Amino acid sequence: MNSESIQNMQNTFDALARVVPDEKVEFWFARDLMGPLDYARWENFITAIQRAIASCETTGYKADDHFRGVTKMVVLGSGAERAIEDFMLTRYACYLIAQNGDPRKEAIA
Repeated sequence: MNSESIQNMQNTFDALARVVPDEKVEFWFARDLMGPLDYARWENFITAIQRAIASCETTGYKADDHFRGVTKMVVLGSGAERAIEDFMLTRYACYLIAQNGDPRKEAIA
């Protein structure tokens, strides 16, 4: 991957960052990162997240400080809403997910 592609990925990643109001805490939603990391299905991406959580705990950090499970409501085509699971991630958690993702994916490699 060339330096221009890497810079574009970094810009995309930074653009997806959110901030907790009044706390100035930066975080990312896991579902927002799926696409840029070349994952099409949540079921596959959650495997990388679970490996990243295990890696976080192995290094001695509390996973709850970096991976916060949340439930979001999404609007379906019919106009109804449905709850879906997601994670609020710290920058360190995003790094661990990239490290524990599928190395065959260009964005991960």
